[in-house]
Amino acid sequence: MQLVIAEKPSVAMALSKVLGAKSRGDGYMEGGGWLVSWCIGHLVELAPADAYDPRYSKWNYADLPILPEPWQFQVLPGTKKQFETLKNLMNRADVTALICATDAGREGELIFRLTYHLCGCTKPVKRLWISSMEETAIQKGFDSLLDGKNYDNLYAAALCRAKADWLIGINGTRLFTTLYQGKTLNVGRVQTPTLALLAERETAISGFRKEKFYTVELELDGFHAA
Repeated sequence: MQLVIAEKPSVAMALSKVLGAKSRGDGYMEGGGWLVSWCIGHLVELAPADAYDPRYSKWNYADLPILPEPWQFQVLPGTKKQFETLKNLMNRADVTALICATDAGREGELIFRLTYHLCGCTKPVKRLWISSMEETAIQKGFDSLLDGKNYDNLYAAALCRAKADWLIGINGTRLFTTLYQGKTLNVGRVQTPTLALLAERETAISGFRKEKFYTVELELDGFHAA
C-alpha cells in the first residue's frame, strides 16, 4: 500500500479518480492499493518566538536578536485534525512508501517535508511532479515517479526562505516597533523592500521639477542622426 499526499483536497480527489481510490475515509480516500490524503495547505509552521522562551511573549529591545537554535516547529491549531490523520496513515503497518504529490514547486515541497518530518516518518518517498490535472498527465506522472531525494535541494531552499522570513520578520518588526514606541511597524523580507521602492517612486513623482535636457544630433555628409 502506498500513501499519496496532495496539497489540497481538490487535487487529492483528482488523483484518487485516476488511481481508483473510491472509498472515502475521514480525511482520506482508499482503494486500488492506494491511500490518498491531503495537507490543506500548511499543516506545520515555524514555532513563534515565545515557544523558545516565555519572555519573548513581550517585545523588548534588549532581547534582540532572537536566533532560534535549534529551530522548532508546530502544528497549526486549525489543521491539527488533518495532521493527526496523516500521521496515523503514515504509521499504518500496510503503508510501505509515500508519494509526495504536493504542488510542483518550492512551497509544495516544504509543506510535505515539514509534515513528514514532524510525523516522525522514515518510510521511503517518491515524488509526483506534474503541472496539469488532466487525467493523462496524472497517469503519466505516476508512471515516471522519481526518488524524493532528488528534491532535497528544493526543500533546503524552501526551508531557508521560511527561516529568513522568520528572522527578518520577528526581529525587524520588534526592533522598529520598540525603537519608535508607537503602533506596530511590520518589517518583512519581501514587504519592506517593496514598500521602499513604492515610497521612493512616490517621492520622485511628488517632488518632480522640470529640468532642461539636451539631445545629441550628428551631422555628416548626406546623413543626419538625432
